[in-house]
Amino acid sequence: MTGNKHIWIDRTEELDRIIPDLEKEARVAVDLEADSMFHFREMVCLIQIATPEVTVLIDTLKVKDLNCLKPMFANPSVEKILHGSDYDVRSLYRDFEITINNLFDTELASRFMGIRETGLGSVLANRFAISLDKKFQKKDWSQRPLPREMVEYGARDVLYLLPLADQLKSELIGKNRLSWVVEECEHQSRVRPALTDEEPLFLKVRGAGRLDRRSLAVLEKLLQYRLLKASQMNRPPFKILGNSVILDLAMKKPRNMEFLRELKILSPRQTDLFSKGLLTAVKGAMEAPEEELPLYPHQRTPKIKPSVVKRIERLKTYRDQKAAELDMDPSLILSKAVIGDIAMKKPLNGEALHMVKGIRNWQKIAFGEEIIRCLSVRTTTQSNE
Repeated sequence: MTGNKHIWIDRTEELDRIIPDLEKEARVAVDLEADSMFHFREMVCLIQIATPEVTVLIDTLKVKDLNCLKPMFANPSVEKILHGSDYDVRSLYRDFEITINNLFDTELASRFMGIRETGLGSVLANRFAISLDKKFQKKDWSQRPLPREMVEYGARDVLYLLPLADQLKSELIGKNRLSWVVEECEHQSRVRPALTDEEPLFLKVRGAGRLDRRSLAVLEKLLQYRLLKASQMNRPPFKILGNSVILDLAMKKPRNMEFLRELKILSPRQTDLFSKGLLTAVKGAMEAPEEELPLYPHQRTPKIKPSVVKRIERLKTYRDQKAAELDMDPSLILSKAVIGDIAMKKPLNGEALHMVKGIRNWQKIAFGEEIIRCLSVRTTTQSNE
């Protein structure tokens, strides 16, 4: 590690020159930094790519065309090592249409080794006695020039992923779990950012389901106003007004400035900036016809047959026992959704188990026979059906 140096790249020609060297590597470590805490539409501000010899820091605010990186990320002969890759995979595709083949996620690998604290800081501290100052995660990575300590943090954040991957792979092989992680990483590499949807904004606010329809209409209008102001001011919506503030306003429904001030929900600055728009939003929702008011889509749990309930209970018991035996998070063995689907379909052979939605090949190989035996147990309830 002592021989590794970092290179700052903020011009396209500089990136073009180093690409051939990166493409020769059998594996690279990758991380990125974004500005989600500071702007309305988040974007990747820095990409870090480390080899055993060098760490390349790509300023994506200056080098906007990253097409030259696409072949390396897509090349299955070059392993890409990331930690907690879900956000990174989605962001790289969203901003640059970069897809990843041959991903190895050290956070996923850590979970499959039964490690409880899988944040990169904790993992590096436990394995290498390395301390990462995670305060920089919440800094504004869009500022330029970046302070020296943030540049050094960016380089350091990716530096130890290669030796970490080596250790984890060796341990996974020892427990015959490497193929499990490889399959999960393959699925992880295919996640994509959510498409813009037409769903009401209130669905993302905790507590909205408890509101009556008129209050829900007020909440939606307030959220639409907040989104507009966030876009105009280029700030994240939560930095305009927090969800708890918006929810409180929706329940209190202030119709005039006097009442709004009496509530003392807003700070003086927020009152100056947003009171007119907020009052207009409340007024619009209060005047909406009854038939146009939104209805919260409460999901009703379908009635499940007693026999299916019994199978779910047996599968959960089996799953928990297997997780304790393997010292793994139970949800990695079988998720709640997969357990439900298995219980509904009741596969009694390998071919039927293959048809269960969401079950992985590694789960079928490792646990398939035991799952089928678990389902083959007949209960009094089943016998009477």
